[in-house]
Amino acid sequence: MTCAHPACTLAGRLSSAEMLSESSVAFWIATAVLATALAIKLPTIIRLWKDPLLRAVGGLLLLACAVFVFVTPSTIAWTNRVTGVPNIAAPLVYSLLTAFCASCLLLIIAWRDGLSDRSAVTRRAQRWVIAVYSGVIIALWVLFALADVPVERRIDLDTYYANTPYMREEILLYLLAHCTTALTTSRLIWNWVSADGLLDSWLRWGLMSLGAGYGMNLVFDAVKLTAVTARWTGHDLDWLSSDVAPPVACLSAILIAVGFILPHVGQYLHDRWRVRLAHNQLRPLYLLMCGISGERVPLLLRARPELRLTLRETFIRDMLLPLGRRLDEDLRRRSYDAALALGHPPDKAKALAAAVTILDAVDTQARPRSDEGMQDTDATDLLREIGPVSCALRHPEDIEAVRARADVAATSTPAPG
Repeated sequence: MTCAHPACTLAGRLSSAEMLSESSVAFWIATAVLATALAIKLPTIIRLWKDPLLRAVGGLLLLACAVFVFVTPSTIAWTNRVTGVPNIAAPLVYSLLTAFCASCLLLIIAWRDGLSDRSAVTRRAQRWVIAVYSGVIIALWVLFALADVPVERRIDLDTYYANTPYMREEILLYLLAHCTTALTTSRLIWNWVSADGLLDSWLRWGLMSLGAGYGMNLVFDAVKLTAVTARWTGHDLDWLSSDVAPPVACLSAILIAVGFILPHVGQYLHDRWRVRLAHNQLRPLYLLMCGISGERVPLLLRARPELRLTLRETFIRDMLLPLGRRLDEDLRRRSYDAALALGHPPDKAKALAAAVTILDAVDTQARPRSDEGMQDTDATDLLREIGPVSCALRHPEDIEAVRARADVAATSTPAPG
């Protein structure tokens, strides 16, 4: 029995409006994420347009964006109103989703065959995918033309018309096409993830996200088919189709978009982080060299991080070069032995010894120093290892301990002759 009281009717309308609003927000979020992925990939796609793999990625993301734009309840209502045909948005959305499925398979073919994309087998596989899924799209429109679907349904069309002749077959056809693609793509992606020799961690994480996204597509299909099958058997599980399937689809889209974004953005951010880390790592040695020269690297606010790192490295090496004749090689050897004796690993011991030697040269630079017993020192190794040396300068307590032990070793060594 349906309540005819005005308050009940108003409550029902408000509930429906809230549900439509929430669905629209979820779909627009997924669209925004997919559009971001497309925007990030687009410059590379345009620059390398002849690459079939990039074209497939671009087509996939573009179709995915179109699906989520036209599946939004507000867009469904607009499409139906503009065309004047109730529920014509359904075959349009189903067709876009089927084209998306075809682009997924074309992407898999491009990934699988790589540079051999011009082979006869590859071309035949691509033609087969295009022909089959084009046939599915044509069948969707034919079935819709034959079906009687006069009542507009924005969010529960699949279950509302699950028993309607021709519309029933249309719903089953698009779900089976989508399920076949999701199953094939998900299986191949997870096979690649588990394969040996995949060294790029960002690519691995991207593939894992793609695999999870296509796996969520399978969940979407299972939920939809369960709700539709329940209608066939006289049961009501419509909430699976109207309440569970949409957020699953949105999560799937986000995971797929992240899968395409992650290798590119992740590697970019990783490289930027390494540059900034290296720049900051050189700060102690840089400040020490600034104290010697009284100069600083010009502050270029608009310069790329790579340029600022190069300028800092060049400045440090230019300042270290004149210190080459003041580097006490004997002190460096004693400091290295002292650092090893204090339990430092060889690499850190080498950096600590170099830091002790540089500080000694800086301390004596302003004072006259006899060249007796001094050796011309090759500073090549020192100039090459400025990063570890700068890190060693961050630990003055270690430097003091090494210097003290090196001085003890010098005084306990008997004089020659």
